[in-house]
Amino acid sequence: MTIHEIRQAYFDMLLEKEHVILSSSSLLPENDPTTLFTGSGMQPMVPYLLGQDHPSGKRIANAQKCFRAVDIEEVGDNRHTTFFEMLGNWSLGDYFKKEQIVWVFDFLVHTIGLNPKQLYVSVFSGDDGIGVPRDEEAVVFWQEQFGGVGVDAKAVDNVEKDGLQGGRICYYDEKENWWSRAGTPEHMPVGEPGGPDSEIFWDFGKEHEIHEQSKWKDQQCHPACDCGRFMEIGNNVFMAYRKTAEGFVGLDKKNVDFGGGLERIAAACNGNPDVFSIDVFGGARNMLTDLSGKVYGANEKETFAFRVILDHVRAAVFLIGDGALPSNKDQGYFTRRLIRRAIRFARDLGISTHFCGEVAMQYITEYKEAYPQLRAQEGVIVDALRQEETKFRKTLDGGMKEFDKLLKGFAIALERTGKHITEISGKQAFRLYDTYGFPLEMTQELAIEHGLVVDTKGFDSAFLQHKNTSRSASEKKFKGGLADTSDMSVKYHTATHLLHIALKRVLGDHVEQKGSNITPDRLRFDFTHNEKLTDEQKKEIERIINAAIEKNYPITFLEMSVEEAKQQGAIGLFGDTYGDTVKVYVVGDPREKAEGDPTAETFSKEICGGPHVERTGALGHLRIKKEESSSAGIRRIKAVLE
Repeated sequence: MTIHEIRQAYFDMLLEKEHVILSSSSLLPENDPTTLFTGSGMQPMVPYLLGQDHPSGKRIANAQKCFRAVDIEEVGDNRHTTFFEMLGNWSLGDYFKKEQIVWVFDFLVHTIGLNPKQLYVSVFSGDDGIGVPRDEEAVVFWQEQFGGVGVDAKAVDNVEKDGLQGGRICYYDEKENWWSRAGTPEHMPVGEPGGPDSEIFWDFGKEHEIHEQSKWKDQQCHPACDCGRFMEIGNNVFMAYRKTAEGFVGLDKKNVDFGGGLERIAAACNGNPDVFSIDVFGGARNMLTDLSGKVYGANEKETFAFRVILDHVRAAVFLIGDGALPSNKDQGYFTRRLIRRAIRFARDLGISTHFCGEVAMQYITEYKEAYPQLRAQEGVIVDALRQEETKFRKTLDGGMKEFDKLLKGFAIALERTGKHITEISGKQAFRLYDTYGFPLEMTQELAIEHGLVVDTKGFDSAFLQHKNTSRSASEKKFKGGLADTSDMSVKYHTATHLLHIALKRVLGDHVEQKGSNITPDRLRFDFTHNEKLTDEQKKEIERIINAAIEKNYPITFLEMSVEEAKQQGAIGLFGDTYGDTVKVYVVGDPREKAEGDPTAETFSKEICGGPHVERTGALGHLRIKKEESSSAGIRRIKAVLE
C-alpha cells in the first residue's frame, strides 16, 4: 500500500468509530513559545489532554506533520527522517484501553494486511514505588487479539537480559513504557498527567547476531533494542494518572493518545526496513538517479548521500510551505541547514548542477492531494530552494578557498619552523562549519585527502560553547509568549490582531502573518511584504491601531467551522493550521454598525485560540519601534505598548 492509501484507510476506520478527522496543524506551533517546531502528533493536543474541552468532541483523529531538528545528524541510516507524518487518534475521557488495542490491531492486521506473526508489543512492568501496577490488563487484551488470528502471545519479563524467550509481549519499565511530557515519573512535576504505554514493533526477521562487526553481536535481541531487526511503528499511551505532592492518583477522565509513524508503517507493508524505499520517495529518488547517474543502494557512501538529500529536501519543502523560509535564525535556520546539507551530500553523488527545485517539484506533485497547500505555495517553495542553493554554492566555493588557505598556512609554517602540522584544530573546523556551512564530516573528508586529521574534541567543545550561547539567547528570547499568560503578554497578543488588520488596510490584502513572538516587554510580528515600510505607512498603521484602542472595542469570540469563518471574512492561515472547528475572535461588535454607538462595528475577525483582553481600551498606546527585513519577502515589526 502507498502511504496515501494507508492514511486514508486509517481515516476511514476511525470515521466508522465516530471520530472527527482534523487537518494537520502547522509545523510552526501557534501560541507556544517553548518550541520551534511541531515534533509529535500529540503536541497540538496537549491542552485537551490536560482537560480542556475540544470543540470537535471526545473522539479525534488526524495525520500530523512533524519535524524533529534533533534528528538531522541521524539521517542517513535506513529509518531516521527529520520530517514524518504521525497518524493519531485520541479519546478524551471516552473509550480506553480495550477499544484502542482492538481497533489498532484490526487496522494493522485486517485493514492494511500486516502479518500478525511479525508484530510484537511492549507493556509497562509496573512500579510499586509510585503505586502503578503491571499492565496485565493490556496483556490480556493483546493476547485476545493475537489468539483470534492463531498466534500465541506469551508475555515475558527481563528481555534486555534474557532475550525474547519465545515471547511476543514484552514487559519494560518506565524508561521504555511510561509516557509524560516530562519523561519518566521521577522527572514529572506535580500536576503533570502521564501513564503507561504499549508500543507496537514490526519484526523484519533479521537477527542482529548476523552483523558480525556490530556492537549487538553478543547481546540479546528484543523489540526495544536498536540493532535494526525491530522497528517501532506505533505507540498507545494510556494516560490515567496525575502526579501530586503525595504521589500518583488516577485521573477522573482517562485519555488515549495513539501515534503511528506513517512512513514506518508503509515500510512494514513493504517488508523492507529502508523507509526511503517507500512510494513517496520514488519520484525524487529517480530524479537524483537521472542527475547523478548513480543507483540507490549500490554502495554505502552513495546510499547515505541519497537518503540525506531525499529527507532534507522533503523536510525543507514542508517547512517553507508552512512559512519557515531559509534564514539565519529561528525556524528558518533549520530550513537553511537542511538545504545546505543536501547540497553538500550531492557532491558525493557527483551532482554539480542545481537540483533542489527539481527534486522539490517531485514532492509537491506527490503530496498534492494530501496537502494541497504545497501546490498553492509551489512558486514560493521552489524559488526559495533555488535561491538558497545558488547562495550556498557560492558559499561552498568560499569555504573551499578557506580550506585551501589553511593548507597554505600549514605549508608556510613547515618552511619557517620545520614543524609539520598534521591536525586541523577544533576552532578551525568549527569556523568552517559555522561560517561556511561545512559539516564536520566534510572537513574530515578533505583533511584525509591531504594526510591530515581533525581535532574532533576541540570541534565538539567549540560547538558546545556555541550551542550553550545560543540556548541562553533562546531561553531569554522565549521567556514569555503565551505560555506566559501575564496581563502584559495577553495585551500584546491582542495588539497583534489590531496590527494584522492595520497592515492589511495600509499595505493591501496580500499581507499575511508569518509568525509572531510575544514577551511581557514587546511584540514581534512577521508578515508578507516585499518592500520596506515608509515613515508615512508606519504612522498610518499606528494611527489605525490607536484609534481602535481609543474606541474601547469589546472583544469576544465565536465558535464555527472553518468554512463559516471564511464566509464571514475572518483572517487566518487557512489550510493545515487549524482544526475543523475554530474560535473566531471579534474586535468590535459582530452585529456590524449600529447608529450612534461607535463600538457597534466590527474592527477585525481573526481565527485564534486566545487569550485576549476584554476591551481594546486596556492596551494603552502602541508604538512601532522597528521595522526590518526578516527574510526574502518577509518583513518584521517590533512594537511596544505604553
